[in-house]
Amino acid sequence: MTDDDGARRPATARTDTDHPPHAVVVGGGLAGITAALQLADSGVRVTLLEGRPRLGGLAFSFRRGELTVDNGQHVYLRCCTAYRWFLDRVEGAALAPLQRRLDVPVLDVAHPRGPRLGRLRRSGLPVPLHLAASLATYPHLSLAERASVGRAALALKSLDPADPALDGIDFATWLGRHGQSARTIEALWDLVGVATLNATAPHASMGLAAMVFKTGLLSEPGAADIGWAHVPLGELHDTLAGKALDSLGVRTALRTKAERITRAESGRWTVEVPGERIEADAVVLAVPQRETRDLLPEGALDDPDRLLDIGTAPILNVHVVYDRKVLRQPFFAALGTPVQWVFDRTDSSGLKGGGQYLAVSQSAAQDDVDLPVADLRARYLPELERLLPAARGAGIRDFFVTRERTATFAPSPGVGRLRPGARTHAPGLYLAGAWTATGWPATMEGAVRSGFSAAGAALSALGRRHEHPLQEAV
Repeated sequence: MTDDDGARRPATARTDTDHPPHAVVVGGGLAGITAALQLADSGVRVTLLEGRPRLGGLAFSFRRGELTVDNGQHVYLRCCTAYRWFLDRVEGAALAPLQRRLDVPVLDVAHPRGPRLGRLRRSGLPVPLHLAASLATYPHLSLAERASVGRAALALKSLDPADPALDGIDFATWLGRHGQSARTIEALWDLVGVATLNATAPHASMGLAAMVFKTGLLSEPGAADIGWAHVPLGELHDTLAGKALDSLGVRTALRTKAERITRAESGRWTVEVPGERIEADAVVLAVPQRETRDLLPEGALDDPDRLLDIGTAPILNVHVVYDRKVLRQPFFAALGTPVQWVFDRTDSSGLKGGGQYLAVSQSAAQDDVDLPVADLRARYLPELERLLPAARGAGIRDFFVTRERTATFAPSPGVGRLRPGARTHAPGLYLAGAWTATGWPATMEGAVRSGFSAAGAALSALGRRHEHPLQEAV
């Protein structure tokens, strides 16, 4: 339920004897929600502050006429065990199902002999044979290029993604050293890497790239099976997450921005918001790195300005509503065109009237993110017609774009040494967010894992027994 000021309040107050410790979580994205759930599950009284009028951070939905629109297309993989925990915890797993087996249609419209469709899919065989048949018949690479992929994959499998030396070099350099041609990088490594890292190979840390490909493609056969929400993201990350928080008695204050955080001589914390000073035994900052820098008290980190050296990378989404069905697949990836990935969002958006709503997801979109809508329309509609013959002559019922200029942290070489852990030098103050030292790139998985880390550190300091959702009891 919500109060008139827009703050969601629990339907029933928590009755806990012995005055349980109080934690304030600043930020209501996936990291903050996860931290709040974990703290409250362990008997801590929690206040969650979020400056926006909704939960979910940058994975949210909004209304546009009859449509419910996601600000961007988000997917996860079977190996994303933390985000899968989150879906289970908010009772939303059935609304974001996984593929039975990895199957990605890849359409190349620049081939000299005309458009060619290939597929990246797995079999039920063990790693690495699970991808062998798909790679052997992948039409977008030559026979020699396919063989070189196998050799590079074996070299990847032997790497330790946490090796600091890997963080210092870029993915393209490593691929070049292991015989990968420009075409192989475009048609395979960047096809996956841009979508998961939000950077092309020359601009991606080899450590993060190794983590993505080792975990997603070389850990177990089903690790890369793709899942995505079949409902608006807001239903998962706001509505269902809010219900889960309410059921634990978490006070969730929306449209409430933390302005200052200070620590008293008693060791307790004060979080100042407009019109209120909130006392707490622990504080979790689960906001972007710049906002974190501005809120950190003196001495909390050795060099807080290093947080400002963690760059950001944009994502652009182009939304097109046609007057007829133009795509039969739920999604596909594209080569030989500026278009990267296209998803059918017709059913999840609530579109009526027999048309089709496609979302074009463009990662590492530095060149396009600031273009006017008219320019983007002129750029992307003809490309969609190249990819989808049925779109030629189809009417356009709506065209709009969503832009997240700071969608993720930039996974640049060297970023690993800049990412802080959950603990700070200030007792009782913890950091969360996909940009912290999770070992993952900026994904929903990384955000949830950071919430685990921050909550776990806080609970240990508070003397509360707890279980890490992905490990044994702590």
